[in-house]
Amino acid sequence: MPGADTGAVSTPETFREIADVLSRGPALALTGAGMSTDSGIPDYRGPDGTRRVTPMHLSEFVGSSAARRRYWARSYVGWRRFSAARPNRAHELVTHLQERGQVGGVITQNVDGLHQAAGSTGVVELHGSLAEVVCLACGAREARAALDERMAQRNPGFDADSDEIRPDGDVRLEEVDVEAFEAPLCLVCGSDMLKPDVVFFGGSVDKPLVEHCFALTEAAPSLLVLGSSLQVMSGLRFVRRAAKLGTPVVIITRGRTRGDDLATHRVDGSLDTSLDALVRASAQVG
Repeated sequence: MPGADTGAVSTPETFREIADVLSRGPALALTGAGMSTDSGIPDYRGPDGTRRVTPMHLSEFVGSSAARRRYWARSYVGWRRFSAARPNRAHELVTHLQERGQVGGVITQNVDGLHQAAGSTGVVELHGSLAEVVCLACGAREARAALDERMAQRNPGFDADSDEIRPDGDVRLEEVDVEAFEAPLCLVCGSDMLKPDVVFFGGSVDKPLVEHCFALTEAAPSLLVLGSSLQVMSGLRFVRRAAKLGTPVVIITRGRTRGDDLATHRVDGSLDTSLDALVRASAQVG
């Protein structure tokens, strides 16, 4: 029953109970920014769920060329570190659980591609991927790596730096650096309406993709939430759907989440340690 085991203290018995849930059939995993923090990509929120930084709003991005130049200048710098990120232990353990048949598909709210890099299959990128860029004017698409090369050619000697990186590859830069940056143009139509193929703050996930994720949720014997505070409806709706259907919901992450009252099992802790414990318990169960 939802709320039956939502305490912060996790014991070996907790992980054995979760392993028993997973032994009944491959769980659908729903992952958030907490999956990638150990890869050097911090999330937007602190442990208390408070937003540390506010990403660029979609309306701001589409509203002016100045905003798009600001975004691409910051993203150009941030891409150096973002693209260098590698899967961490938690990503590897999700793949391991897939190989054992205890995790099936993965719905990720992340845009970093690290689940796939770790070998996970059946990954649905709910918020898109930074690896692709789309022109809002004509629909042309381009690989982000190719665009990065073009931006380097258009901005020789641009050496602005930042000690910050965000989940969408953005960083903070001084305005003087932004003003010196020449924004990229679409190779097909020449517009500056190039946008990373991700859901911006203020945007929405395409309805067919949402319906697909609902179908995955409804078909899954359990839902395993990893590294998400579920602060936005984008992910919380799937937890609510699972709970409504009486599907077991397991949440493993640091800090409180908006889905805690719907969880049948709740672990408040680091993903690598918790998933290691779950893998050990799973070996004992089956």
